[in-house]
Amino acid sequence: MRDREALLDTLALTDPAAPPRVMGVLNITPDSFSDGGRFLARDAALSHALSMVEEGASILDIGGESSRPGAQPVNTQQQIDRVLPVLECLRPLLPPEVVLSVDTRDPQVAAAALEGGATLVNDISGGSAPGMLETVARQRAGVVLMHMQGTPETMQQAPQYADVVEEVLAYLLARADSAVAAGIPARHILIDPGIGFGKTRAHNLALLRALPRFVATGYPVLLGTSRKRFMGAICRETVFSELVGATCATTALGATAGVKAFRVHDVRANRQAMEVAWAIAREEAGTSG
Repeated sequence: MRDREALLDTLALTDPAAPPRVMGVLNITPDSFSDGGRFLARDAALSHALSMVEEGASILDIGGESSRPGAQPVNTQQQIDRVLPVLECLRPLLPPEVVLSVDTRDPQVAAAALEGGATLVNDISGGSAPGMLETVARQRAGVVLMHMQGTPETMQQAPQYADVVEEVLAYLLARADSAVAAGIPARHILIDPGIGFGKTRAHNLALLRALPRFVATGYPVLLGTSRKRFMGAICRETVFSELVGATCATTALGATAGVKAFRVHDVRANRQAMEVAWAIAREEAGTSG
């Protein structure tokens, strides 16, 4: 357990002088919006994971349940059956400094994945399921707390806010308080505004403009915009895989705002965008070497 905490600390997510990190997406699902079915076979999943690390991913986020709009829940055992074999095979193949994350809102899946080699739980429901935060704390793991209005089945059915930035900020701070109360160190808690999860295009753009306010909370911010539908509408692009440039634009924006981690499908391109934007921001601040 101490090794897990030490591994999280190597990411230096709370150090403003440390570069941001790239989290590569590995969906072990048949129905994810962008890459569903591509990595269901274990060999394909392992090969893709290793490629993402080679391209610059410090974190790999492995999920067995799609969270696309309209997606149906996947039961606990099926998620475990999808995720655990990949986790257990992958850990010995990776450099020791690479962090494995499990993308789940199910505490039992989280527990199994943490026992199988994961270090981080990425929870789209903000750790709201009974026992989730306690499970993370007990395993001395880290957690990503994301905001979502509704559930994947309902979240894009006319989402509404009086003030999207204020409401999302308040929710994430409340969930972070709950995580600390459960025993998770604040430095191991990331917050994610949940771009595309129960938000309209206007909501997403408002949250992206407000990224410095999320950074100012002191919690490391994770941004997940990769290949999201709202950018396709802006760019007049209907093929998700063609939204690499659009995603890189938001990654560069996030890096200049102080975002510490980026959850992406296209690791190399986004790593380059992040590194250049971060170098520019550091130069402007007079902190370059």
